[in-house]
Amino acid sequence: MMEKLRNPKNVKTISLVIAAIFVIGCFTIALTAGGFSNLGGVASAAGSDSAIGVVNYQVLVSQSPKLNEVREAMQKEVEATRKEFEDKSKNMNTEEKDRYYQQLQQRLGNKQNELMDPLLKQINDTIQKIAQKKGLSVVVDKSSVIYGGADITDEVAKALQGAAK
Repeated sequence: MMEKLRNPKNVKTISLVIAAIFVIGCFTIALTAGGFSNLGGVASAAGSDSAIGVVNYQVLVSQSPKLNEVREAMQKEVEATRKEFEDKSKNMNTEEKDRYYQQLQQRLGNKQNELMDPLLKQINDTIQKIAQKKGLSVVVDKSSVIYGGADITDEVAKALQGAAK
């Protein structure tokens, strides 16, 4: 078993799996932290001049200037965790390695949440400011809207870009 973990291909595979979990987690957190979920894709809106706004939350997260900082910090954390696993698991049996691996995975998940929370808060605060300025009482994720609502995604994205400068 030790030889399998020392094999560069296996180390690379573990690193890729951790990176994939991070990317998937970013989008999951972005959707759930914003309180947006697609409940069957059904929502109602009177029209684009209503007090309902829509945003494409995934676009806002992916275009956020701070996302690269989060990715870089998370990549460093993943690399440090991988090295820590390699160093500390040398003398462990398979069961201990599995438990330790799960602990490290949980730690990485917590670190991802810690890094993403400020970014998501900034997006949510910016959405709220623009919605108040435009007199919108409700803003929902665009994927939940079949028809209508004032799309403020571009305005929020521009405000986020301006805040980064």
